[in-house]
Parts: sequence; C-alpha cells; structure tokens
Amino acid sequence: MSKFRKEGGKELPPISTASLPDIVFMLLFFFMVSTTMREVTLNVSIKLPEATELSKLEKKSLVSYIYVGEPLKQFQTIFGIAPRIQLNDQFANIGDIQDYVIAEREARDEVEQKFMITSLKIDENTKMGIVTEIKQELRKSAALHINYSSRMKVER
Repeated sequence: MSKFRKEGGKELPPISTASLPDIVFMLLFFFMVSTTMREVTLNVSIKLPEATELSKLEKKSLVSYIYVGEPLKQFQTIFGIAPRIQLNDQFANIGDIQDYVIAEREARDEVEQKFMITSLKIDENTKMGIVTEIKQELRKSAALHINYSSRMKVER
C-alpha cells in the first residue's frame, strides 16, 4: 500500500506546453489549405439550366462571373421581380458590364489577359433578350471568350 501514497508531499511536475504553438499552427495551416472562401454573395436566385455535353473549366482564377436572375426576397421590394444583373456583390445595369470587364482585365497579369473567360450564370427562366444585351456589351469590351454555366442533366 505504501507504494501508492505520496512520499514526502511531492507535487506532480507541470505539463509542458512547448509543443502547443506547433499544434495550433498545424491546425491553422490545415484549415487555410482545405477551406475555400466564397468570393461573391449572391443577391439573385439562380437555378442553372440542364445540359448534357459539359466540360469543366481548367483554371478558375481566370474566370469572371456575371450573374443574372430574379432578386432575392429581401431585394424584391427595391428592385422588383424582373431578372437583374449582378456583378461582384452588387446589382448592375447593362452599361456597367464594359467597366466591369475592363476592371477584371486590369486586375490580371498581362500574360493571363488573353486567356480570360467570362462565365454567364443565368437563371433558366430568364428571357433571352437580356442575355443578348449582355453578349453585345461583352463584344464591345472585346471579351469574346464566353462560357455558359449549367448543371448536368439527370437521366430518369
């Protein structure tokens, strides 16, 4: 029994916290690498149309997005229910597209500018007239590489 008792009132040594910063930084780096941040908050509701022949974009850092759809419920009192254009985090008009494309082009390296892609994420119920107007503005700003985003058609 005497071997389980504390002899001489010795206290336990404190726990070493020398490796604690290493563990914290490993966790920090893990979450930094594995987490993606959403760049744009969508203010329009988008249900992408279905398609059968799809291809994935190789380098998504060269893609600029233009969103078109019905404004979300909290914005419908201000903007109505007609489809609206969203560039980055704000609503825009057709005339703002050229400035947006130019700003996106200038934000990239000169070598990458010729590989820039403009991706249109358009709700499936949007009229084709607004899409045609957007394409005309993209032509004026020399953004000729256009991608239409869609989702894979599910076979039933």
